[in-house]
Amino acid sequence: MHWTFAQRASVQATVQPAEIQIGEQALINLKVIAPKDKTIQFPVYQKEIIPGLEVLTMLPPDTVIENNVATMNFKYVVTSFDSTLYYIPNMPIFDGTDTIFSNSFGLKVTSPVLKDSTVAYLEKLNTGQTDSIDFQQLQLNDIKPVQKPSFVWTDYLWILWIVLGFILLLLLIGLIIILVLRKKKKGYFFTPPVVLPPHVRAIQELDKLKAEKIWQQEGREKEFYTKITDVLRNYMFERYRINAMEMTSGEILNEIRKKSEDDSVYNNLAQILSVADMVKFAKHKPYADENDLSLMNAYFFVNQTREPDPLPDKKEMEKEITNY
Repeated sequence: MHWTFAQRASVQATVQPAEIQIGEQALINLKVIAPKDKTIQFPVYQKEIIPGLEVLTMLPPDTVIENNVATMNFKYVVTSFDSTLYYIPNMPIFDGTDTIFSNSFGLKVTSPVLKDSTVAYLEKLNTGQTDSIDFQQLQLNDIKPVQKPSFVWTDYLWILWIVLGFILLLLLIGLIIILVLRKKKKGYFFTPPVVLPPHVRAIQELDKLKAEKIWQQEGREKEFYTKITDVLRNYMFERYRINAMEMTSGEILNEIRKKSEDDSVYNNLAQILSVADMVKFAKHKPYADENDLSLMNAYFFVNQTREPDPLPDKKEMEKEITNY
């Protein structure tokens, strides 16, 4: 069979199952075959298809297109609470031009099958032969007790989160207690970083500069004197709070004269700054012994002006004397 676009859409209605009991559900399917360019409008039922046959929901259509032909299925979930045979003469669709009707079909709705003893007892009730209600003869059983649901561990994840939260809270409280006790005993919460004295850091920088030996490399004299004076300027700022990085050589020497009366301290620094100024501003090429002398004087200057070592703790001294 070859489908052409000139043909009309076709529609077929089916129902599964064809027989249900009161309150059960059935599925009515409208199958439409039409050219793919056709826009099909399916019937929409607010409550009932026909009186007594209720529409519970309408499912969205599913569509399959093959060889320019669209096959669409639109499903209605229905139910009924009257025992009878429902006859649906047709269900209409609209293809944009014409209204097309489906085939007719039927749906049988039956009541639950009652035992003969139950039917006989109901007859007695209806005719007034008895005015008592015997649930056993009516075959009406008591409501079953509520059953305990099966165990599903995911339903109890909230307990795990509560336990974890409680543990974290205890750990936090313990940490706070430890920090408070440490603050009370040592004067700080966390161990402060070790800060080396200014002269120790200056010596370390000079050792590093000495190991590089850049003054022995051609054309790097200016770099050498820039580094050695920067080390000394930083040291003087940390040692004496002299803003040496912003001062001229003469201003630095004047400040050092105020801090130390030792002529060798002044002279050692003056030698370094003098050669450094000539190298940086006058393009002076220092001799090898000048470079060695500048580095040696830098060590002398730091060691001569360093802070005195702190006195040992009295308790430690007593402990050492006792051990001795």
